[in-house]
Amino acid sequence: MKIVLLDGNVIRSKANVHDAFAAALDLPEYYGRNLDALHDVLTDPGEDIGVIAVNVAALSENLGKWWESLCRVINDAAEEREGLRFLVDPFAVEQ
Repeated sequence: MKIVLLDGNVIRSKANVHDAFAAALDLPEYYGRNLDALHDVLTDPGEDIGVIAVNVAALSENLGKWWESLCRVINDAAEEREGLRFLVDPFAVEQ
């Protein structure tokens, strides 16, 4: 399984998100770096993929409404592809 970590303390822009996916999934130079291209990558058959988002409040602040669009794309892809899991703040402690 390949793991993509989206950490709000590190991710500051859309470009950082695409960098994280490109590095973790060994994407080629021609990867489109947009949400449509990301959806295509995530729904391609192949090795299982885990996407883990941590420090989500910071992700939401850093990415604004685009964070919601990104989550929608990942969730849609996970519905289409059995080998894709999306975990949001799995280590968060409720107080």
